[in-house]
Amino acid sequence: MPYPSDLLVEEHKLIERMLVVLDNIADLLQKGQSVPAEVLEKAVDFIRNFADKYHHGKEEDILFKLMEKRGIPVEGGPIGAMLHEHNMGRSFVSALADAADRLEDGDDSARNVVIENIRNFTELLSNHIHKENNILYPMGNQIFSPEDQNYLQQEFEQFNQSKGQDVHDRYSQVVQELEATYK
Repeated sequence: MPYPSDLLVEEHKLIERMLVVLDNIADLLQKGQSVPAEVLEKAVDFIRNFADKYHHGKEEDILFKLMEKRGIPVEGGPIGAMLHEHNMGRSFVSALADAADRLEDGDDSARNVVIENIRNFTELLSNHIHKENNILYPMGNQIFSPEDQNYLQQEFEQFNQSKGQDVHDRYSQVVQELEATYK
């Protein structure tokens, strides 16, 4: 039986594809090659708007709140750990975006900061996704009633509609475009 969390797992697959692209970009930069500024801008936009606002938004505003209501603690528990990792990811992306701007402005010393923040972000998110897919989501599915699952399904659908139905398709296209060059 499919669960509403399966939607989040599907979104993770798209995010993981972007992580591969980012690692490949970091490899090129590490070899001294250049990457067009708009490529880094597209990657940062994907992370901030798809991975964070769209995907993490559903987790933080809907899933985690229901898990907490059903007795999974935030502080000292898996939800708190995931929230902490979301915030760490935001810090890495902010530093990445700042360094990418400096690199575009000709500051070659920012190259290593871009590489370091890409590496930190991709490692963090790869591990994070594994924990959510294999520990947190199954934990929730064990404690959620059928009514809870219906609630999640409806809330996820409403959330997606509030952001616009084309968000997933639009960002899938961005990943596909970047994969054509950086896969």
